[in-house]
Amino acid sequence: MLNQFFKLSARQTTVRKELLAGLTTFMAMSYVLFVNPSLLAQAGMDHGAVFVATCLAAALGCLLMGALANLPIALAPGMGLNAFFTYVIVLEQGYSWQTALAAVFFSGCLFLLLSIFKIREWIINSIPLPLKLGIAAGIGMFLALIALKTANIIVASPATLVTLGDLHSPQVLLAIVGFFLIFALAHRGWHSAVLVSILLVTLAAWWLGDSQFSGIVAMPPSLAPTFMQLDFASAFTLSILPVVLTLLFLDLFDTSGTLVAVTQKAGLLQSDGKVPDLSKALIADSSASMVGALLGTSTTTSYVESTSGVAAGGRTGLTAIVTGLLFLLALWFSPLAAMVPGYATAGALLYVATLMLTSLQHVEWDDVLQAVPVAVVLIMMPLTFSIADGIGMGFISYALLCVLTGKVERTTLSVWVLALIFLAKFIFA
Repeated sequence: MLNQFFKLSARQTTVRKELLAGLTTFMAMSYVLFVNPSLLAQAGMDHGAVFVATCLAAALGCLLMGALANLPIALAPGMGLNAFFTYVIVLEQGYSWQTALAAVFFSGCLFLLLSIFKIREWIINSIPLPLKLGIAAGIGMFLALIALKTANIIVASPATLVTLGDLHSPQVLLAIVGFFLIFALAHRGWHSAVLVSILLVTLAAWWLGDSQFSGIVAMPPSLAPTFMQLDFASAFTLSILPVVLTLLFLDLFDTSGTLVAVTQKAGLLQSDGKVPDLSKALIADSSASMVGALLGTSTTTSYVESTSGVAAGGRTGLTAIVTGLLFLLALWFSPLAAMVPGYATAGALLYVATLMLTSLQHVEWDDVLQAVPVAVVLIMMPLTFSIADGIGMGFISYALLCVLTGKVERTTLSVWVLALIFLAKFIFA
């Protein structure tokens, strides 16, 4: 039955390989169980409820992807998207986390509509490559700043705005050790490098007295503090439209890049460069985001860590389903998530940030229409502490440069629409 449903023989895999691949993918991305509740708790959300929402949203996304699209791609609340949720929508712009969840839900609805009516391809293809590359790298820089701030490696300074923290602090040193430990383990082929680093730093934190051990297994915390707490009324305002659009485009870029990368590595990418069952994969992704918002977590998206499962032999949706079932099992390990201090997850954020910066290798720095918008996004996103503002300035600078250099033909309708929306936001906000 499994062979027929998942086409195991056709894709030259076995149940045993798929089980191992699902476990490998889970180990590679399970750090989200510690990082996501920690980030969203800073927005005022209940840590335990977010942990449960994270497990359920990831499980649902994986099960949908496996059953609908038959692809070995796992989903969970996205890194960068959760930082945007907390630090920009809530802490910077002042919206409540209930309103932010409603914005996530609306962006998921738009994503679903774009997927059903196949408008997604037009939007993605009409946005210039340098802006896509700059956004990915800019989010990496934003995550890096958050990680450095969380670990107190970078601290505030009245004289210079920011300065180096106390390198004699055990917490700072542990965060730095955790970061380099991830790369050392990853270099040796440890798919669970991030998870191992977080657990070891947490163990050291417990030894220092920064963390309290309250057991390993327990009944899942209550989901009530975040379940169906969306504030739809506050989200029906013109001022939050740029937030919804930013969430939508971040998810579009993230999902599109991940689907191509994973299917290419699995040998599933079609000869014309298209992802098999793309519409089903996008429906699974957008549906998981909508349900995740109802449960109480930020945008759920496809994870590039799925490539670790593909490297272990995963070729079908059975890999994703195994990963999803493991996320359900993780519900009973909430005491471990509760004892992880912020600086233990800083290394994971820095690791993800470093990987996202690799997109800069594809920028043609001799071309002013590529170099300047990418530089604007890269610089302004962390320094304004706003993913949305960085993206907006990138679109505006690209459109302006096309006019000033007489190369208007290199713009598209979507670029002008987004540039005008962000320009209106900066003028009237």
